[in-house]
Amino acid sequence: MAAPLSDTPLSPLQTIAVIGLGTMGSGIAEVLATAGRDVIGVDVSEAQTAAAVAALEASTARSVRRGRLTEQERTDVLARVRVSTDLRTAADADLVIEVAPESYEVKQQIFRELDGIVRPGTILATGTNALSVTRLAADSAHPERVLGLHFFNPAPAMKLIEVVSSVLTAPAAVTAVTDLALDLGKEPVAVGDRPGFVADGLLFGYLNQAAAMYEARYASREDIDAAMRLGCGLPMGPLALLDLIGVDTARTVLEAMYAESHDRLHAPAPILKQLSEAGLTGRKSGRGFYTYETPGGATVVPDALTPLSDGAGAAGRVVSSVGVAGSGTMASGIAEVFAKAGYDVVLAARSEEKAQTAKARIGKSLARSVDKGRLTAEAAAQILDRITPAGSYDAFADVDLALEAVAEDLEVKQQLFATLDKVCKPGAVLATTTSSLPVVACARATSRPQDVIGMHFFNPAPAMKLVEVVRTVLTAEDVHATVHEVCARIKKHAVDCGDRAGFIVNALLFPYLNNAIKMVQDHYATLDDIDAAMKLGGGYPMGPFELLDVVGLDVSLAIEKVLHREFRDPGLAPAPLLEHLVAAGCLGRKTGRGFREYARR
Repeated sequence: MAAPLSDTPLSPLQTIAVIGLGTMGSGIAEVLATAGRDVIGVDVSEAQTAAAVAALEASTARSVRRGRLTEQERTDVLARVRVSTDLRTAADADLVIEVAPESYEVKQQIFRELDGIVRPGTILATGTNALSVTRLAADSAHPERVLGLHFFNPAPAMKLIEVVSSVLTAPAAVTAVTDLALDLGKEPVAVGDRPGFVADGLLFGYLNQAAAMYEARYASREDIDAAMRLGCGLPMGPLALLDLIGVDTARTVLEAMYAESHDRLHAPAPILKQLSEAGLTGRKSGRGFYTYETPGGATVVPDALTPLSDGAGAAGRVVSSVGVAGSGTMASGIAEVFAKAGYDVVLAARSEEKAQTAKARIGKSLARSVDKGRLTAEAAAQILDRITPAGSYDAFADVDLALEAVAEDLEVKQQLFATLDKVCKPGAVLATTTSSLPVVACARATSRPQDVIGMHFFNPAPAMKLVEVVRTVLTAEDVHATVHEVCARIKKHAVDCGDRAGFIVNALLFPYLNNAIKMVQDHYATLDDIDAAMKLGGGYPMGPFELLDVVGLDVSLAIEKVLHREFRDPGLAPAPLLEHLVAAGCLGRKTGRGFREYARR
């Protein structure tokens, strides 16, 4: 009788069967063969097996052209892959990876058949990202050898592999596939069994909220996607990503997540069901949130929802001089942006000394640009000359646009707007850079709420391209047009949104960060594994905990509270772990300790 898997040290996994030769299965087969493994590809469809071989031939030919493989290496890779429509060809496999459709019935049938085909010591891995590995394992004759091995698409390019254990999985199996992942040049992260695991568990909640935001007509699809690309540095906007993944696939994953969590943030937005049932599943059908040139293509073509480029809206007001209120990093950055664009800028603070300090900070920033060859010394001097520091807001008497960048405190901002109302000339546009407070509350502190609008810049303002333009129900059309014209002149990308907590970026970003904290709080995965999963599996420039420590845990908590207060959704309640760290004074990099510890400068 064969020894139980849990007691058996496993030899290296050399012969590997891949069940299901769609895009993901074909990609996994290529990764394995390129790493020297013998691959048995199995699919019920002869057409699919042929397509998989053709895809492998084309992909390896590209690798030869790009110098990644020699012709002999390509020949060896192709020789290591054989395909079949008969599951019994997997009999000699050391590991079987199934990437069949996301259906319990389909996957359980494959595992039942494999039980009668493969050796007792063969590891069975499911590539699911939505279904319970435990449920699949429990239906197997050898549940201890079943685990999850979640690759990301495209498998040859994406570094992340999530190794998913159930309570039944033998440690030897986990060790063997982890070693395999490392040998493939991948980054394995160990996670427990719950729908979405780490990367998709965080990603799909965010995508779902973006779909709901679009469905509510809060912002256009183009503005939502641009906001997250430019405001967070993401490789794709959420709605474009839903089209790439497949709207129907996203709906399936979210249904599985909601069944487990009962969190309303995971309940699929109704628009996902509407699009799925209409067959508008994204790129693969040629239409989803966007319309594509051909089914399966990536080229977006104009449709009835595409905004007109010539914008026949109201004309804006003339802006030649700008006042920036504040003396912090954001105020300095915004003043620098406007001065670079040729505007005369009054930089006013509560004292002449603070204003001079803020101007000096701009001087240092410009000097760095000169050192890097981005500006000449003469141009930097001219930019700095356009900025006039002032110790009183009375200096805003003649500006055409007054922009506040003071503390994120509603009472402070309202007092400032009451002052601006008195000192600014009639017709001046009054703007707030708030990231989370109601713009209308600032507007109501004046006698001219029609002139007030939100212009939410991102930090650092000189580098970040995005500005969220926030209209209240009282904002005049020509004020909105003015801000768009100004954003174009200062070379920023303006996105429109309404006056509600978080606007676009923070309303989508901070629930995702909060969910990451909950994963750590529940001991589901480690900080390092979650950060690695989102960088390697989602293409994020920073992991959630890196980002939280940079933003500041106190700032993050304040925004979470504002979102929770506005939307009243229990899923938006700040994670207790975040509250505890803030209470302990662990605020991130600025205090030397947040989720991680940092060396003091």
